[in-house]
Amino acid sequence: MRIAHYLNQFFGGVGAEEHAGRSLEIRDGAVGPGKLFESFLGAGASVALTFVCGDNYAVEHQAELTAAILEKLRAAQVDLFVAGPCFDAGRYGMAAGALCRAVQAELGIPAIAAMSEENPGVDLYRDALYIIDSGTNITKLRDVVGRMATLSKKLIAHEPIGLPLEEGYLRRGWLRDQLVEKKAATRLVDMLVAKMKNEPFESEMSPTAFAPVPIPAAVKDMSKAKVMLITDGGLVPRGNPDRIEGTAATRWGSYNIQGRDDLRAEDYEVSHGGYDTRFVQEDPDRLVPLDALREMEKNGVIGKLHDEFLSTCGRSNPLSNTRRLGREMAEKIKKDGVDAVILTST
Repeated sequence: MRIAHYLNQFFGGVGAEEHAGRSLEIRDGAVGPGKLFESFLGAGASVALTFVCGDNYAVEHQAELTAAILEKLRAAQVDLFVAGPCFDAGRYGMAAGALCRAVQAELGIPAIAAMSEENPGVDLYRDALYIIDSGTNITKLRDVVGRMATLSKKLIAHEPIGLPLEEGYLRRGWLRDQLVEKKAATRLVDMLVAKMKNEPFESEMSPTAFAPVPIPAAVKDMSKAKVMLITDGGLVPRGNPDRIEGTAATRWGSYNIQGRDDLRAEDYEVSHGGYDTRFVQEDPDRLVPLDALREMEKNGVIGKLHDEFLSTCGRSNPLSNTRRLGREMAEKIKKDGVDAVILTST
């Protein structure tokens, strides 16, 4: 069995975040986790190629990266494509998922990845791929790679794949027809009775659950408050210096508005799909109302407008990714002593 393996710069042994912009490197043989993967597969299996790429480069040049890897694989005659484990590294997971999906769809080569369920790559690609649940603890690498190898053997042999809990992969959101002894009404009542008795049971359809977000205390005196503007409508300076993606954004930017009373059209652009951006491009204050807030500041309605506004794109973004972006923004808000935020959307 010949295998191709995709790794980011960290697991490829290049380095940490300072090497995230590194372009694609193709190596012969196994690297890092690939060697462990070979050992679990046993005799007759080898990692023929390892693709190593920096996380930033991968998400910023996804089309070029995918095309280059597909071209190499067409001549390599591999039987399996493996990506990760990615754990909770979001950019890594998004690149790994995109590559696995492309390899399966365009080359017909089975592909498998491993990520934490909170990784944004899971929400984007779970329906198309088998993704082993890696959790977030990198010390569990050996166990995760072992489960990847076990499921890979079944994929290669075209053996039936069991349910997620049996095989260790994340739910794909599929509904399968299945012959059972009890009717739906009976199963439902059995689950209800078990729940009332505090006995274990498993729902056949797990609902999406959201952790409650506590409401913060109201600002006592807005005339003394420091206010910040944030938008998920994708307004960025001309040239998009932070390369914020127009869909499923992995980053956000902070932009100086000190000394400005309004935002001029010639200075900004919109990195966001899914809505008609012409009106914002004509007048960016329609999305980030700097002009209105300056007036409120001058009239004493608010104490001070913060000298920066934050921006990202909220379109088609997995919940796990938006949580991360929100946490990062919140850290800056606290550090800068902001009392209240006005968040504008589209």
